[in-house]
Amino acid sequence: MNEAEHIYSKIKAIIRQGEGARIEFKECNTALNKDIYETVCAFLNRSGGELLLGVRDDGVITGIDQECIHQIKNDFSTAVNNPQKISPSFYLSLDEAVIDGKTILYIYIPESSQVHRCNGKIYDRNEDGDFNITDNHNLISALYLRKQVSYSENTIYPHAELADLRSDVIARVRKMASLQSENHPWGSMSDLDLLRSAQLYKKDFQTGKDGFTLAAILLFGKDETILSVVPHFRIDAILRRDNIDRYDDRDDIRTNLIESYDRLLRFGEKHLNDPFYLENDQRISLRGHILREVISNILIHREYANAFPAKFIIDREKLSTENSNKPHGHGMIDPSHFTPYPKNPSIARLFREIGRADELGSGVRNLFKYCKAYCGHDPQLIEQDIFKFILPLTMEVAPQATEQATEQAERTTKILEFCRTEKSTSEIMEYLGLTHREHFRSEILNPLLEQALLHPTIPDKLTSPKQKYCSAKKRENL
Repeated sequence: MNEAEHIYSKIKAIIRQGEGARIEFKECNTALNKDIYETVCAFLNRSGGELLLGVRDDGVITGIDQECIHQIKNDFSTAVNNPQKISPSFYLSLDEAVIDGKTILYIYIPESSQVHRCNGKIYDRNEDGDFNITDNHNLISALYLRKQVSYSENTIYPHAELADLRSDVIARVRKMASLQSENHPWGSMSDLDLLRSAQLYKKDFQTGKDGFTLAAILLFGKDETILSVVPHFRIDAILRRDNIDRYDDRDDIRTNLIESYDRLLRFGEKHLNDPFYLENDQRISLRGHILREVISNILIHREYANAFPAKFIIDREKLSTENSNKPHGHGMIDPSHFTPYPKNPSIARLFREIGRADELGSGVRNLFKYCKAYCGHDPQLIEQDIFKFILPLTMEVAPQATEQATEQAERTTKILEFCRTEKSTSEIMEYLGLTHREHFRSEILNPLLEQALLHPTIPDKLTSPKQKYCSAKKRENL
């Protein structure tokens, strides 16, 4: 089932179920309903939910005017990212589907670890809809308490200071966020303002004290700070192929989550193959895509209050991970019937801002897509108190990988034959029917030069506009 079919099937099931505590319909034929943001706020504050635009309260599909879809999408995205409307702001995306010839917009809203306001008012959700609890101090106190109990990442440490965090890692995150978005607001913020913006410095409404959260310490803390607050924190990366009783290689990781990601990635790249693979005529790293999703899952969705150490294990037959979990369901995860649930929303949001995670739920679909291409097997994702990921590595080579390897060999032969006489970059690209110069240079030309299959005619000036290339066979005859 592809993405469009998945959304279509999900929307049909939601309409059959009807409105309730976690489902809301809005007509929005030509513009957004005024109360839509109150519903978003209530879903964020309660248990999350699913919002359909273009559907009447009784489930009748009215659809959205085609000429208004772009403006509705733009208005919604602008508003939910505007702290004057939803505070703190929260990134949400809209999926489009056509049912019975009518366009519907679908929005999945996860439960947030924060308490949100809409136009300065706090809304909660029950079966009857959204209700304003701003003036009900008992309900507000209960809401804050429930958020803190449900999400251990929100635990506040009022005695932790900025000096207990690593300024160099904060600076690195600021730069990574700016690379994702040129005008990212974190680019011009001070360290403390950045942490406040990321909801990592908050007020404890039980004690009245402000402080850094557990999420802030895990993401940016000095090693001694992390181990003082979470003494059991550890990620064990193990290679076990020859010495199956102990290990062939190991990395015992006890540092901040930003650098933990780097070390796990390096460990995986060191010990896993990366077969040739094309996606939309561009070579991508299957290994890189899989590791990105697996590592992000270990770090983002771990229950850090649990002393169970996270594990990342490569052996002869499989890649597997284990991490402590606060499950919302049990058993094998089916990507076609899967509702994502944020375990550590603040950590997840920061990872999205720096490009190390995508929209909630997309990681599972990506894993199934790329794992199948990587080794011909679907991964197993098992939701229980200890979350497990298992990918068989008995290299049942996927058909595309085999075809692409053959195509690569044939293309190399063509290039070498063509370059028996000196040829320029433009001539080779024209011969191959390629137009993307940077892709050609990085993925085709440079590997041939590194393997000494092609030789530059001006080796001392590789960027010379007069540069040409000849094949090794031609070179031998010179």
